[in-house]
Amino acid sequence: MTDTRRIGFDPVVDADTRLLILGSLPGDASLRAARYYAHPRNAFWPLLGGVLGENLDTLAYEARLERLKARRIGLWDVIASAERSGSLDAAIRSPQAADLRGLVAGLPELRAVAFNGGLAARLGRRILEDQAGLVLQDLPSSSPAHARPLAEKAARWAALSDFV
Repeated sequence: MTDTRRIGFDPVVDADTRLLILGSLPGDASLRAARYYAHPRNAFWPLLGGVLGENLDTLAYEARLERLKARRIGLWDVIASAERSGSLDAAIRSPQAADLRGLVAGLPELRAVAFNGGLAARLGRRILEDQAGLVLQDLPSSSPAHARPLAEKAARWAALSDFV
């Protein structure tokens, strides 16, 4: 029997983080590359680049993360680990929640949390819904499995400009 337990990444944040973007759990391409949103068809970097007015997807990965930190944006996932075959959120079983409350408590400048996709929003809102003063924003998934036109996704992601 193959091991289907998937373990997410550490958060990419610092004390100046104002906006935290949370996905569900990295897909197989991201886990293999040890990088957030590594699948070439995932629109995360172009979508966020559109919000920032920067072409993030042409930068090296470490430079992307540095740009996010410079713009006071953090990344993490709502699920720390789960059983999953493949990369689809629908295949996630036995999820273990990430310590979102602990992370948020350590981010004094945090003003908003954006959820990249439906599962991230459902699970993340349950954990963070009572955090006073924190704006919670649902976004359409950047995943290629969420088949919506990029322009439609970009229009919804544009709401993040209020926090950067």
